[in-house]
Amino acid sequence: MNFKRWTLLLVLVFATGIFLAACGGEDASGDESGDVAEAEDQSGDEGGSGNLAEDQSISVNIKTEPPSLHPGQATDTTSGAVLNNTFEGLTRINQEGEPEEAMAESIDVSDDGLTYTFKIRDDVEWSNGDPVTAEDFEFAWKWVLDPDSADTDYAYQLYPIKNAEAAKEDGGSLDDVGITVEDEQTLVVELENPTAYFLDLTAFYTFYPVNKKVAEDNDKWALEAGEDYVSNGPFLLESWAHKDEIVLKKNPEYWDADTVSLETISMQMIEDESTELELYENGDLDWAGDPTGSIPLAAIPSLKDEGTLNIEDKAGVYYYSFNTEEEPFDNENIRKAFALSLDRKSMVENITRGEQKPAMGLVPPSIFEENEEGYFKDNDVEEAKKYLEKGLDELGLDKLPDVKLSYNTDEGHEAMAQAAQDMWKSNLEVDVELNNEEWNVYLDSMGEGNYQIGRMGWIADFNDAINFLEIFQTVGGNNYTNWEDEEYAQILTDTRTETDVDKRRGMLRDAEDIFMDAMPIAPVYFYTNLWVKQDYVKDIEVSPLGEFQFKWGYIEEH
Repeated sequence: MNFKRWTLLLVLVFATGIFLAACGGEDASGDESGDVAEAEDQSGDEGGSGNLAEDQSISVNIKTEPPSLHPGQATDTTSGAVLNNTFEGLTRINQEGEPEEAMAESIDVSDDGLTYTFKIRDDVEWSNGDPVTAEDFEFAWKWVLDPDSADTDYAYQLYPIKNAEAAKEDGGSLDDVGITVEDEQTLVVELENPTAYFLDLTAFYTFYPVNKKVAEDNDKWALEAGEDYVSNGPFLLESWAHKDEIVLKKNPEYWDADTVSLETISMQMIEDESTELELYENGDLDWAGDPTGSIPLAAIPSLKDEGTLNIEDKAGVYYYSFNTEEEPFDNENIRKAFALSLDRKSMVENITRGEQKPAMGLVPPSIFEENEEGYFKDNDVEEAKKYLEKGLDELGLDKLPDVKLSYNTDEGHEAMAQAAQDMWKSNLEVDVELNNEEWNVYLDSMGEGNYQIGRMGWIADFNDAINFLEIFQTVGGNNYTNWEDEEYAQILTDTRTETDVDKRRGMLRDAEDIFMDAMPIAPVYFYTNLWVKQDYVKDIEVSPLGEFQFKWGYIEEH
């Protein structure tokens, strides 16, 4: 294996990391770019016990412009980092990782698990003073389910609701969807089938309410900060300097405002990891790394040695998506050849270096423990060559044509892509062109099918295998592979009516079996979260699903 080019890159990056560490002082701490991670102490400290600082301001990095700050249109972690702090659903994930009452003061669930009755607090208001009502939830959810609403890729999150999928996909009436407003403070939701994780879903941003009056008067309300950007969470969108900075301010009218200590959150958009760490070490950022930023790869070893780097497993998978409508990746055996010829162990040990686990399956081992081993042997070049020979024969080719590997601009993604490029050249004798694009442009390219191999990642929205498998149930949305399978889709549909936990788990495993046999993606590694924070930052929550919770955070006197 020839690792020359990407090991040279790492040497150069390492030299830069040494320089930055020298400039930053002894107390630097660093985090690697991962996503969410389970931890003994998810806040990364022993909990706050000191006095509050007079200045309750915090500065973090979110790397890039959020693609959308509309709860019904957002589909990414950057947008989610803002929305999770400016909005609130019927429930919120608490510090123990469990859903608790939020906009709802009480929740009644019928004995058969099919009907949820939410009583909304009588003291909750929108940032413009309007009361938050059951009708605002109905409006927001049905807007997402309306076939005429554009860019609603997460609509499927609402499909546990009775007739929701029929309304979105099959011409059903929105009037038949199981969402009923009994009065201003009572929302009744009927489900198609019992859904054990439904209260986790109601904490997710697709389920957030939207102020009906504002949205009906201005359908572009979510494009800018201003009087029409009306929210109901612990923080307000004070300003939005596109591609530069978002500033959040404490919401004085938030129902639980007494719990909120932070007054200001500055969310910088710094794409360069080395700059992010330098700003952190100079005291200009209070947090660096996951879940919204990245730690420079070269800085990880020294930060580990210092004991300042927090590392925790995260329920997510980093993978390369194949465009199965583009030759040669319309051939299953070619896809398998590319997947099996990657040396994941070398990638995570020499490039990411954040204790990620090689992925030979789709669903993380925190959910399916069998995927500690996965579906195939890592770096199985001999088997990969057999698949290559079969695929070339089926395509009538003597050798593979040049292919293109695309990724969104990022130091880590670049190093990974260069490693994959070398591995595929060495093992499959294929020339791979690399292509990188800024995040929003990249998402458009992937969505339009304008790629052959594309870097992607998925972080769980809730802790269930269906959250990974349902991405690929139909073409479109977050399924950039253009692969779909009737049997696979039917199994996932059937799991939604299966109430036996063990039987349902077996069905989900069967679905993953089908998926991995078709290999529309090449899984690479299971994520970890890596971050550093200033010692005075207390009780900032990073959930195992990669969400930032600022509600309980504060700055200690220092």
